[in-house]
Amino acid sequence: MAHPDDLVSLPGGTFLMGTDDQEAAADGSEGPVRPVAVAPFLIGAYTVTNERFARFVEDTGHETDAERFGWSYVFAGLLPGALRRGAPRPEGTPWWCGVNGAYWREPEGPGSVLDGRGDHPVVHVSWRDADAYCRWAGGRLPTEAEWEYAARGGLEQRRYPWGDELTPGGEHRCNIWQGRFPVNNTEEDGFLATAPVDAFPPNGFGLYNVAGNVWEWCADDWTTDAPDAAKVIRGGSYLCHHSYCNRYRVAARTANTADSTAGNTGFRCAADG
Repeated sequence: MAHPDDLVSLPGGTFLMGTDDQEAAADGSEGPVRPVAVAPFLIGAYTVTNERFARFVEDTGHETDAERFGWSYVFAGLLPGALRRGAPRPEGTPWWCGVNGAYWREPEGPGSVLDGRGDHPVVHVSWRDADAYCRWAGGRLPTEAEWEYAARGGLEQRRYPWGDELTPGGEHRCNIWQGRFPVNNTEEDGFLATAPVDAFPPNGFGLYNVAGNVWEWCADDWTTDAPDAAKVIRGGSYLCHHSYCNRYRVAARTANTADSTAGNTGFRCAADG
């Protein structure tokens, strides 16, 4: 790997994957609980940062999917009024705006900058962009089973990477939405949008921010019955809230197409042990 100091070596083994939690998604995609074996592997302690992704782009000249398409999705609450009013919005999720010119280096559209966010997770990267970075770094994206094994941090069947309480002792352990979504984020965890990749304490395996902050691409297809299958994403993001996206739980999962990009999706790398 290009950055071996950031990798955690995990022994693998058999763990209980999935959940039968009463808070599990109604579509049944999180269960049943079943034993799954993973071989020894390495995984990033952090999601890939803007600074690291910039090195990759400088070295390879990689053009992201957001750049090729000319736009990406940005949360409306992060945009100035002029961009927000003129941007198209998906039906059913009107808090997302399709912003022309939004990409990883200008995450809120033209004129926005990364100043002070070099240690924040890179966003507006598709599965294909994430895969290209990991290959450049000498690794790969984690499988979904590896991701969940690592995210659990050695705890068995707990709701979160640190236990069953979201805010034990009143302490925030992840970057998610507080307040009333999508109109008022009280920022009780200290962040409106992305947080540094080492924000909040690590889990028992030394991984940071596996709950909240940004969704993380995994290697796996969501299904295998389509030629352009959606890819699994894990971990939830700074926009997740109990009222509509209770998917910062460690067993929670969803998917997006391999060319999709948004301001709340990033990734971490893995490698064979």
